[in-house]
Formats: sequence, C-alpha cells, structure tokens
Amino acid sequence: MAATGRKHLVKDFNHFITCYLCRGYLIKPTTVTECLHTFCKSCIVQHFEESNDCPKCGIQVHETNPLEMLRLDNTLEEIIFKLVPGLREKEEQQELEFWRKNQPKENGQVETLRCQRFGLPDVGGDGADGGDDGDGGAEDDYHRSDPQIAICLDCLRNTGQSGESTVTDLMKRFIRCSSRVTVGTIKKFLSLKLKLPSSYELDVLCNGEIMGRDHTLEFIYMTRWRLHGENTYPMVLEYRPRIDFG
Repeated sequence: MAATGRKHLVKDFNHFITCYLCRGYLIKPTTVTECLHTFCKSCIVQHFEESNDCPKCGIQVHETNPLEMLRLDNTLEEIIFKLVPGLREKEEQQELEFWRKNQPKENGQVETLRCQRFGLPDVGGDGADGGDDGDGGAEDDYHRSDPQIAICLDCLRNTGQSGESTVTDLMKRFIRCSSRVTVGTIKKFLSLKLKLPSSYELDVLCNGEIMGRDHTLEFIYMTRWRLHGENTYPMVLEYRPRIDFG
C-alpha cells in the first residue's frame, strides 16, 4: 500500500517567502550580506534612506552606504514565482504599466545600453542607435533582474575648454539601465556615442557635483538627487570635458 504524502499549501511557506517590512510576497528578494536577512528590494532601499541598520535584527549594515551591502537573490525569486500562481504575471504587468506612465521618451524612442558592450540589459528600447543587435539570447538578459533607473544625460556647455566642440549633445539623451551601473560605465558609453579619443577625459556631475567613477546610479539617486529635494524623474546627469585645475 503506497504511503500518502502530506499536501503542502503555499501558506506553509509564507514565513520564508514574505517580506518582514511590507508583509507581502518578496518581490525582487534582496539579501543584506551582513546578516543574510531578505526583503523586497524596494522595501529595504526605502528603509535605508532613514537608517543604516537591518530592520529585522538591528545590526549596523554599513556606516555610510548600506546599499552596497545588498545582493539580489534570483534563485529565491524563481522559487517564489513557482510557489505562488500568477505572481510573476501580476508583477510583470504592474512593471509594464509603471514604465508606460513614467518612462521618459524623446521622439517616441528610448535609448538602451546593450549588455554585450556594457554588461547591461536590453530593457525594452529599440536599440536603433545603440551597439550590437545581438540575437535575443540569454546574454541580452544579463542584468534584466536588476532594478532599473531612467536617467537623462545633458551636455554642459560654455566650459571654456579647448575640447568643448568635441563634446556635444547625444542624439538620444534618455536611457534606462541597471541601477548598479557605475559612473565609469556611463563615461565609456558617452565616449563611444560621441566617438571621443581614448585619451579624452570626461566629468559626470549631479547637481553640480562631480561624481566618483565607482559611484552607482542607485547611490547617486539616493544621496545626491533624491535627498536634495529633486522630485523630477528621470535623474539628470551632466557631462563635460574634464577641467584641469593644475
């Protein structure tokens, strides 16, 4: 006589797949590397705007930038989507509706940074003036699971530098990419788009302050854009030829 196994319900696993902060199912589950507690990405990022401590255990995550101690858990995300019927489709639909309402457009198109050139995702732009076309394979989704951020890249003029004429406006100023992209990657993107010589140096600024090469877009948004009372979207970054004060 075959033994009958106990049937498990989704609620049996709720303790492991719900967020401590919002009490809902974990969406883009993100783990704090210092204590290994996991929360929704948006929940923990919002929490770190007010505190550097883990909301569950109280440990100090980082003295100055706790966002650097977060890691997405893609495996857990797939498990949750398999356990909860319809959750993936619901989230994808909500994300699509959000971008339709908030995604900045210029001439009806959004520029996409391609993963094969910059290690970034193809997140829905047409890539008409971007890099490689690719074949739609797995490589094109390399950073697709990362939180996305929209930015506007503006050229700063009247710098008085000899190379000013070399640095011009981009044909498409609006891009959307992984929030983990660094200023260094943005500089490479600008150099390629503007066809600058390899020796040419650019500065990238937010609210008039030069950003460090290793600053991520997420860090800049939280510490330079949002905290300065800027409520507009997308975040505006400016670029110019590097000024040599020596």
